[in-house]
Order: sequence, then structure tokens, then C-alpha cells
Amino acid sequence: APNLDDRRFQQLVDEAKRYVQQRCPEWTDHNVSDPGVTLIEVFAQMVDQLVYRLNRVPEKNYLAFLDLLGVRLFPPGAARADVTFRLSAPQPETVLLPAGTEVATAPGETRAAVVFATVDDLPIVPCALDRLVTIAAAGEQAERTADLRARRDVPCFQATPAPGDAMLFGLSAAVPRCMIAVRLDSRVEGIGVDPTRPPLVWEAWDGLTWAACATDADTTGGLNRPGEVILHVPASHALSVVNGIRAGWIRCRVTERVPGVPFYSETPTVRVASAFTIGGSTAVEHAETLTDVPIGTSDGVPGQRLRVPRAPVLVDGDPVVVQVSSPDGWQDWTVVDHFGRSAPTDRHVVLDATTGELLFPPVVREADGTVRSCGATPGKGEQIRIAHYRTGGGRAGNVPRGAISVLRSSVPYEIGR
Repeated sequence: APNLDDRRFQQLVDEAKRYVQQRCPEWTDHNVSDPGVTLIEVFAQMVDQLVYRLNRVPEKNYLAFLDLLGVRLFPPGAARADVTFRLSAPQPETVLLPAGTEVATAPGETRAAVVFATVDDLPIVPCALDRLVTIAAAGEQAERTADLRARRDVPCFQATPAPGDAMLFGLSAAVPRCMIAVRLDSRVEGIGVDPTRPPLVWEAWDGLTWAACATDADTTGGLNRPGEVILHVPASHALSVVNGIRAGWIRCRVTERVPGVPFYSETPTVRVASAFTIGGSTAVEHAETLTDVPIGTSDGVPGQRLRVPRAPVLVDGDPVVVQVSSPDGWQDWTVVDHFGRSAPTDRHVVLDATTGELLFPPVVREADGTVRSCGATPGKGEQIRIAHYRTGGGRAGNVPRGAISVLRSSVPYEIGR
């Protein structure tokens, strides 16, 4: 704990005697026998006890003292996470997950559910496999779509695979932030690799470069058996032209050899391949947006204090706008850090984001006796509201990975994960 005041009894006595010499030079007897020195020692003893207790006050007292000095806590932030929403079944049309969709942790016996909300709209776009192209490390390209449709075995790579060989899947649409399943079937295995550690990486083309796709599951064992590869497509995925074909491209590329890791000695083949969208991923935050929130009624006096119904207020997004009713409609009042630069006509208000308290401009009496207004004052009886603000945040949102598993909003065709 911080030591707010490290002075002790003798230091307080010595300091008081120095003040006596400065302020009252005619007092010359500073011995312990002097009654005035006795009083100094009495008060020094009392102050020493107060200092001792001051250094042991609880956190609430520290916050109150700092608040008196104008020092305030930093407002809490909102925890953020990436959440994947799975479709109950592939859909023929785009499913739009609107911003503000609520998900939560599972409630326990002693804890309430922690609610999160999506930040942006998430369109889950359907797709299908339209094209299949193989590209060797040396640059040779081959269009394999006709062979695939004829159900002939298509070699994924060169006869003896080399690092850089790739098999490209052309999707019917770009699927940014979507989760897709690539379903493969073959009768010939890729010989030589460890199915649990295949030398493969999945990537998506964004028009400029290949971006890595996170792999959620791979039941093919590195293209060694029939199965599915579940991919999370990055947000930069876009329709592009590759080998003269416009599609949303995903590729499976052979990586560099790693010492001690088995490598392909023979290429795997594909006889049946398909792709479809099974979900999407988006960011959520531990926050809730409230709109047209009534705060109270103006008393028509300077320095009025009001509180929002739900605190804290998150200020890391769009600025909070306070509105006051008037005959011409709602007037916007700007939230500022302080009233030091506010003119008497400025519609300013100070917000304590931690407590949710709104302070309207006060009137200050200057040293010369004049009165200065630190801003405008709402008229008596005028209604005060906040157009919109976000509330939430704090340590409650620090939940472990995988804890956000309950879909609170009703979304057709979806289950949350």
C-alpha cells in the first residue's frame, strides 16, 4: 500500500517549531518546559495517529480523496472476443447476423451469465465449388474441373510432391469471415506423411496475397482419406481472377520440409470434391448499446448533477452525446473533459464514465468578486437524455476461451458456438 505521509512525531514537532520561528519570532523559548511546546507535542501526537490511520484507509477512501483532487479512475474497457456461429444446415441464401446479436456464457449456480454482443453485421454467404486447378511449384498450371466432374482421380500435386505445389479450389462466391467445409473423397492416399502432422497449409486469396486460413478440423488426415476440412476464411477474402478464372479462391499448399517430419513420397488424389458454407465468425464485446435513455429533468440551476441509469459508460467508441429538449427540438450537448475552456454559451457537460455521473456547467466566483459561468445551463423543466451510449465492460468480461456458448438472440438457421 502507498505511504501517503511518512512523517512521524518528532518530524512533526520539528516542523512546527520551524513555523514558529518564521511566523512568531518573538517566541524564543522552544524547550520542552515551555507550555507552548507542550501543546505542539500534543497536537503532533494526535497528527501522528491520524497519519498512521490515513495510511490504512480502504480503497474507497483513496478514491474519494483522489476525486476531491479531480483525479478520476480510468473508465473500464469492454472485453472482446471472436465468436463462431454455426448454421443448423447449409442455406441457399445469405443469412445476415445483425450487429447487436447477443451471446452469453452459461450461467452457474453462483454466477450470472456474462452477455456479449456482436460488433458488426455478419453476412454468412453460401458458396459451392466451381473450379479445381493444380499448380506445381515450378509454375505449371492445370485445369482439373472437367476431370473432377467426370469423377476421375485428380492428382493434387506433382507425382513426387515438392514444397510449393498447390491445389486451388474456386468457390462460387467470396466468403469473408465465413466458415466453410471442403469435403473430399479419394481412393488413393498420399504416401509417406504422418496423417496427424501433414505438411499442408490452407490459404485464401484476397486479390493481393494469400492469407492463412485457420483450420478448425481436418478429418482427411492430410488428404489421406475421405473427410472434411473446416476452414475459417479471413475477412480479406475477395473474388479474383486466377488462371483466367474469376472465383473466390482457396488453396491447399505443400509447405517446406521440416527435419523429423515425414513428407509426401507420392501425391494424394481427389475424385470427389465439394465446398459449402457452414457458419461465420465475428467479433463480440462485453457491452450493450442503449438508445434514447432518459436522464432526468433540469432544475434550471448551474452545476446540476445527474446519473445514467446503468453505469459504467464505455467511451472507447463513438462519442457520447447528451441531448436537452427545447422548443426547437433536441439540442446536442458536447461531453468535454473539463470546463476550463468553456465559454458561458457553450453547451458542455462533463461525464464521469466510471460512475455514470453527468455534471452540467457550474458558476464560479472569481477572486475579484465577479461571477463567471463555465457554460450554458439548461432551462428549468427541460428534459435531458442520451441519444445512445454503450455500457458494460470491467473484469467480469474476462471469461476463458470457449465459455461464450449461449445464443440469446433469435437468429434463423443458426446455433451459436
